[in-house]
Amino acid sequence: MTDRYRLYGAEFSLYSGKARSYLRKKNIPFDEITATVKQYKKFIVPRTGVRYIPVVQTPDDHVLQDTTVIIDELEKRFSDHSVYPNTPKQRLVSLLLEVYGDEWLVIPAMHYRWNYPATNADFIHQEFGSLVAPNAPAFIQRFLGKKLGSKFSAMVPKLGVHEHNITAIEHSYVELLSDLQAHFEQHPFLLGDKPCIADFGFIGPLYAHLFRDPAPGKLMRAKAPAVCAWVGRMTNDSPALCRGEWLENDEIPETLLPILKRMAREQLPVLANTNQRLDEWRADNPNTAEVSRLLGSHQFSIGGIQSERAIQPYCLWMFQRPVDYYQSLSADLLENHSVNALLSQTGFADALSAGLSNRLVRKDNKLQFA
Repeated sequence: MTDRYRLYGAEFSLYSGKARSYLRKKNIPFDEITATVKQYKKFIVPRTGVRYIPVVQTPDDHVLQDTTVIIDELEKRFSDHSVYPNTPKQRLVSLLLEVYGDEWLVIPAMHYRWNYPATNADFIHQEFGSLVAPNAPAFIQRFLGKKLGSKFSAMVPKLGVHEHNITAIEHSYVELLSDLQAHFEQHPFLLGDKPCIADFGFIGPLYAHLFRDPAPGKLMRAKAPAVCAWVGRMTNDSPALCRGEWLENDEIPETLLPILKRMAREQLPVLANTNQRLDEWRADNPNTAEVSRLLGSHQFSIGGIQSERAIQPYCLWMFQRPVDYYQSLSADLLENHSVNALLSQTGFADALSAGLSNRLVRKDNKLQFA
């Protein structure tokens, strides 16, 4: 090993985009190693026990999996210019929006990738095929990538994307693009002149799928050029954290309020029901510490259209972060920074006050009850 970090990922991988952007914006020296099938067999699975990317190997040979774990560990090692604001409203909003980017925007990301085959198929299949046979001709990569990609496209219905609610999903996403366009016309990043943890939560889906893939990329360029410019700022090699500042006086821009309200309207009921269903699953499995990645299915709604999606407890591990932070704040801080007023305005007050029934931890890269 050298003094450089190693990122095992792929350019078209949603969460690799989050980790790569963080390493660049933080100015951490790293080399990216494409996560080919060979690398999965040789390094990723033996060292992590799971088949997920990205993976970061530190110069002292510590192996990290999961973007939130990666970022939090590297924040300890590179503590200057943190991606976490230190004022109550900005920190809480950044944690909430990271959950939204990581766990909810995967819905439009996967829909636009896999449900526009006439535009996307050749591009996506070749991207996947490059992991199987990186030196093969393009037509061979496309042939091999079609089979590998089918394992990922099978996840689309589990995320809640079905023929009857596609119009609602697309309408919600286009509205989000409009809100982000309005925001990035005024601010270079979500909370000021440098990226916060929420920017990194957003860049995964908004770069790897929704900017790079042909069909949604065309849509973003047409509808939201300021979002495209933000994608460029988040993905270029120029470090940003050392130069910028958060907005003064713990300000939350008015342009973020519609996005927070959409998160509360669409994602928060799913988080609440997932918490309830996890309670039931734990009661039925009292001697099981490890939590299954999928726990049956439940109903959810986008744009007033009801549909079904798989229950995914991992989102609760992510949601613990803003819950814990909110519940750690003193009454004086909540009052002086108008935190509760913001939460009431955007629809989060009850959920953050109530908290979660179960505490989850990651052990050996798998989810368990604490």
